[in-house]
Amino acid sequence: MRKSGGGAECRTLALTLDITVIWESHPCCPACKMVRLVDIPGGGPLVREPCRSCAVVSSSGQMLGSGLGAEIDGAECVFRMNQAPTMGFEADVGQRSTLRVISHTSVPLLLRNYSHYFQKARDTLYVVWGQGRHMDRVLGGRTYRTLLQLTRMYPGLQVYTFTERMMAYCDQIFQDETGKNRRQSGSFLSTGWFTMILALELCEEIVVYGMVSDSYCRSDRHPSVPYHYFEKGRLDECQMYLAHEQAPRSAHRFITEKAVFSRWAKKRPIVFAHPSWRTE
Repeated sequence: MRKSGGGAECRTLALTLDITVIWESHPCCPACKMVRLVDIPGGGPLVREPCRSCAVVSSSGQMLGSGLGAEIDGAECVFRMNQAPTMGFEADVGQRSTLRVISHTSVPLLLRNYSHYFQKARDTLYVVWGQGRHMDRVLGGRTYRTLLQLTRMYPGLQVYTFTERMMAYCDQIFQDETGKNRRQSGSFLSTGWFTMILALELCEEIVVYGMVSDSYCRSDRHPSVPYHYFEKGRLDECQMYLAHEQAPRSAHRFITEKAVFSRWAKKRPIVFAHPSWRTE
C-alpha cells in the first residue's frame, strides 16, 4: 500500500457503493478521499493511496492444500483477518500481510504471540474494529489501552481503529443491503464484513481467497472443512455458518453477508477464488 505523495501521484478513489460514503480528505489532493480510520495514539486519519491489486485472504479451511501462497504474495496488498497466521501455512496462504483487520474481541488472541504479530510484522497496518466501552478513547477502554501499550512497546507500529461514524456507516450498509436493522435483527457483523468494506475503499481490483458463496453450504455435496485453516479438527465451516444464520440473536450472518458480497461483485472488479464461483 503506497503512502501518499503529491501532485500527479494522487489518484481519485471511485465511490464504492451506491450510498453516501463517509470520507476523510486526502491532504495532498482535495479530490482524493480516504475512509475514516484513525491511528493510535494520535487520532490522525489514515492517508494512503489505493492498491492496484488486493488479495483478501479468508481464514477458512478452504485454504488448506490450495497451494496459492505465491499467487497471494504477488498481489500489491494482502489483507488478512484476526489472528489467522502465515507461519506454517505459507504454501497455502502466503506470508505477506499488508493490512490485518481485527475484531476488538480478537486482540487478546494476537497477544498470545505478540512478538510474531507485532514485533516481526512491522510493515503490517493493523485496523481494529469495535464499539462500546472497550474501544473508548476518551475513557480509556480496555482494548484501547492494550493497543496504546502495544504502540509504546513497538514504536512505528501502525495501529488504526474505526471511528464511531465509520462503525455506524457499516451498520447502515447492512441495513440498506438486507432491509434489516443490525441490532434489531440480533446480528453481529463479521470481521469479513469490515474487511470487504475496507478492500472496496482501498483497492482497485480484489481477489478473495477461500470464501464460499451464499449457496455453498446449502448443498449436500460440499466437503467438510474446518471453520479456520489453522484450527483443524475443531469446528466445521458450514455447520458454523448455518448455526449462526439460523440463530435468533447474537449471531453473525455469514451466509447473508456472502450474498451481499456477490451483489457487490457485479458492480466492482471482485473475483472469488478457491473455491471459484460466479455471481448470479
